Amino acid sequence: MKRYLDDRVCNDLATKMVVVTGPRQVGKTTLARQLMPLFGNAQYLNWDVLPDRGVLQRQSWNPRANLLVMDEIHKMHGWKGWLKGVVDGRSPGQALLVTGSARMETFRQGGESLAGRYFAFRLHPFSVREWCEQQHVLPADALDHLLERGGFPEPCLAHDSVLADRWRAQYFNDLIREDVLEFSRVHEINTMRLFVELLRERVGSPLSLASMARDLAVSPATLKRYLDILQALFIVFIVQPWHHNIARAILKSPKVYFFDTGLVKGNQGLRLENAVAGMLLKQVHLLQDSAGRSAGLHYIRTKDGTEIDFALSEDGKLTQMIECKRGDDKPHRSLSRLAENFPDAEAVQIVYGLRQEEFRNKIRITDAAHWLRGLSA
Repeated sequence: MKRYLDDRVCNDLATKMVVVTGPRQVGKTTLARQLMPLFGNAQYLNWDVLPDRGVLQRQSWNPRANLLVMDEIHKMHGWKGWLKGVVDGRSPGQALLVTGSARMETFRQGGESLAGRYFAFRLHPFSVREWCEQQHVLPADALDHLLERGGFPEPCLAHDSVLADRWRAQYFNDLIREDVLEFSRVHEINTMRLFVELLRERVGSPLSLASMARDLAVSPATLKRYLDILQALFIVFIVQPWHHNIARAILKSPKVYFFDTGLVKGNQGLRLENAVAGMLLKQVHLLQDSAGRSAGLHYIRTKDGTEIDFALSEDGKLTQMIECKRGDDKPHRSLSRLAENFPDAEAVQIVYGLRQEEFRNKIRITDAAHWLRGLSA
């Protein structure tokens, strides 16, 4: 199945190493295998496969391979320095694609001098736009499917919801038991699991780690470390409040959402908000990764309690303000008020199942599914 990053990754492979990261089972390996036939002579090596591991350690892969795919090499000790040598010493004209879990997000942090040697992409679950293009369905049908199944390929493509539920239960257990364990100690796993369960019930609400720490009988610093781990593994992502002063924004309470909408515990409205958050982040990451644009995803909350769900920015300026509604088509009071304060930003109220679009109080009130279909990712 062709993914939204296929062509972009293929184009960039002509000039630099490409790194594709993202959540476990989001389709990174499938994307890589689908690109291999386009290069004719290609070789795939996975660190988790013992014979492949030996080839990687000896660097005895085919020097004539037009495309070399390396999967899960972040599990190799000292992999960043090792990979720098591979990039600099590879055969002329050989394309190099590196895929792996979110732990490879360390590419974006300081350390090894990999700068200038790669382009990076973050692969996301299916969105309304991508599901419509893949399955040739209407936006409303795509949104309903994603709200029920989440956007990961396997549950999305499952024949029935029972198979999707079984996949999700196993997926969640594997994340905690295997991936999280690599970042924390064995005795912390039960606390981490309880923390994730609490987060599943707090989607879309400002996060108070101090309050949750009291409930779990741990320190706020411990929960902050747990939250960092969950973000590093692409299990959750946080949305910070909008503020011109970035430092002040970081100090304010963020909101937490899950990459897999199916993990949200709550009503349909919360699942809709989480799904919208994920699709907006997917668009923001695509703009950052493929075009180098300084896009951002936020929410807005003022001192007097005025709040809207999401805001998009670019180059430090608000471009859109978005409020999600399960069925209320009346102009949202906070959005109307902020539309006056930020006249250059488009104010949009997206409503699930809306029949007729309207413009009222400087707000575009439109159908959620059709609006999401119009996003670029």
